[in-house]
Amino acid sequence: MIHKYTITGMTCNGCKASVEKALQPLKGITQVTVDLENAEATLTFSQSIALQKLQEALPSKFTIIEQQKTQNVFASTSISKEEKSDLQQLFPLFLIFGYITVAAILINYKPWNTSNFMLDFMGLFYIVFSFFKLLDLKGFPKSFKMYDPLAKVIPGYGLIYPFIELALGILFLMRVQIPLALIATIIILGVTTIGVTKTLLNKKAIQCACLGTALKLPMTKATFIENSIMLVMAIWMLIKTVN
Repeated sequence: MIHKYTITGMTCNGCKASVEKALQPLKGITQVTVDLENAEATLTFSQSIALQKLQEALPSKFTIIEQQKTQNVFASTSISKEEKSDLQQLFPLFLIFGYITVAAILINYKPWNTSNFMLDFMGLFYIVFSFFKLLDLKGFPKSFKMYDPLAKVIPGYGLIYPFIELALGILFLMRVQIPLALIATIIILGVTTIGVTKTLLNKKAIQCACLGTALKLPMTKATFIENSIMLVMAIWMLIKTVN
């Protein structure tokens, strides 16, 4: 049986050779083909091998994600279990999003102010998400450029992106240069959302870098919804500010 995987972290032919060298000796793998340009690996199996075992065989700089599930005599996981697994992987994202929402509500509930709630939500969002990206500043750009259009064409953009988020978070929380911060949010997240949408439409399985690389999150509709919420808030606040 043949399975395809996305391998994040490959940047050169040396990385390609490292992946091939790490996976080829595993018992149950009969052939390994690595496509550096598309960050893919095609593995031919003689017996089933768990994804975790494949990950453990690779150097720590690489992350392997299965692109598709193929029904075969070795398959033992049902569709419902796969869906449950995706939800479990996204639990940290939902939990952090919930904490940010509750914190913004508590700050503004008495007296309630919708505009301040949105500004605090966006500020906390940027601060928290930049924190997770900065945990692995070296690895984040490699995952980010897998789907962000600007990160693909502008060298160094992925490296400074966490600092841009941090700066925007401070501007929102300190109520400094709000129009500028809103415009920057619309541009930056708008571009990222285009990349996320393209990835989802192509059904390409890659790692979501929204919480950096410290947490292994799959790219799903949740990422699109998360960006869309921020975009709607930014557009609404910018219109209100202008008027």
